[in-house]
Amino acid sequence: MAISADEELAQLRAQRMAQIQSQLEEQAAAQADAELDAQTKAAAEAELDQAMKTILTPEARSRLASLALVNQEITTRVKSHLATLAGDGRIATPVNDQQLKRILAGLNENRRETSIRRI
Repeated sequence: MAISADEELAQLRAQRMAQIQSQLEEQAAAQADAELDAQTKAAAEAELDQAMKTILTPEARSRLASLALVNQEITTRVKSHLATLAGDGRIATPVNDQQLKRILAGLNENRRETSIRRI
């Protein structure tokens, strides 16, 4: 039995609709996961910021905020490191600006300096 052109067209439409529907469901699931990750990240960042209010002096918080404008990754590492140290009781709180400078200098020691020579 041969399938008529109308029936074949209806089958193709149904397949395409099912394909589009599954793509939309996958996109919606991916978007929901991304939103959940963003909310989790924001909550962790807010928790770190709250911890910094008790761990750092206002001058040190100001320095860390300035650093955040330049390099967010280092700022996040420093905040989590300070929170861990304070949680373990291995650091005297509040940390002042001079102590924070030493911590930041210690992080920068690990970096290689790049120099450009002209020939």
